Amino acid sequence: MPIIGTRGSLLATTQAGHVRDALTSHGYPSELRIVTTTGDVNLAPVERIGVGVFTQALRDSLLAGECDIAVHSFKDLPTAVDERFHLVVPRRENARDCLIARNNLTLAELPTGAMVGTGAPRRIAQLKTLRPDIRTVPLRGNIDTRMTKVHDGELDAVVLAYAGLSRVHRADEATEVFDPLEFLPAPAQGALAVECRADDADTIAAITTIADSTAYACAHAERVVLARLEAGCTAQSTLSYGRTLRNDFSKVDYVFLSVYETVCTPRQHPSAGDLSKTLKSLGEVFPNAYLGIGEVGAQRPEDDGIAEPDFAEKTRLANYYYGMHGQMKKSVGSRYAGGYFWWYFRQDAVDAPAAQSLWPSIREQLKKM
Repeated sequence: MPIIGTRGSLLATTQAGHVRDALTSHGYPSELRIVTTTGDVNLAPVERIGVGVFTQALRDSLLAGECDIAVHSFKDLPTAVDERFHLVVPRRENARDCLIARNNLTLAELPTGAMVGTGAPRRIAQLKTLRPDIRTVPLRGNIDTRMTKVHDGELDAVVLAYAGLSRVHRADEATEVFDPLEFLPAPAQGALAVECRADDADTIAAITTIADSTAYACAHAERVVLARLEAGCTAQSTLSYGRTLRNDFSKVDYVFLSVYETVCTPRQHPSAGDLSKTLKSLGEVFPNAYLGIGEVGAQRPEDDGIAEPDFAEKTRLANYYYGMHGQMKKSVGSRYAGGYFWWYFRQDAVDAPAAQSLWPSIREQLKKM
């Protein structure tokens, strides 16, 4: 009897249970086995833990022969194809995001300054676009944990995947289901990825019986775009967006690239070579513009940062990015305009106590420019 590996949360076991029941209906009875993943025991923000926090342990169990099938949320898998596994996608649930708010409010009806729970940069960016006044609060945990924070009054609302609510039979608790043209869901959201070992012909035959070719084609296409944009959190996505605009970019005089490592999931740490390549690509889109680095810094909680950065972290970032000026100037060439604006300069360099001031570090780097 095939063993299905799954995470232990209610949502994960429910999803895996649907797969088990579907396989059984096609003549392949199976049973569930709980596998604990990094994301289950480490409640730090996902961008700090890294890619595959919910999936790698399941894949390791597959390869070790501890289970025959693994069930993932497709969006949690790394975008790179792993040839060691065979993957199918069953029928897909509704891909949209939804709001669960107190008093059955919609996003537009939330009070000014409302606190909305979500830790996803994609969701934060869209919430801030639609409602710049609201405060977003980093949030991890299962569906019950997140929704309880609304019911207990700790938060005004949370944003969740509608598919997850549907699978645990709580879809009626969504107070608004977002139009995907206004609030874009994650690539492959609502789709499950059912994997087995690529050399296991019997299990491949079993999971093929529950495969939905249309669901796979759509989810896979979304993830191909995501991979092409390098996880959707790099300058390449900005470049692709820029090329779709119809403005006359030849009239733009300056283009600056801001760098905040913790905005991205997973966290980014671009080299001087990476940033130079991005600026050169931007130079193709903006042919007459000078190019440079704009804001750099360490995000604070009031600007959706994960936590208050310590002095060592701020010093590292200042030395690293200000210190790459010479390499950037040499690589980008005569169009390089420099830049480097520490967003929290007043707080971190002027108002900070002398022992915690960034000014000495920034001043030394400026002397080298």
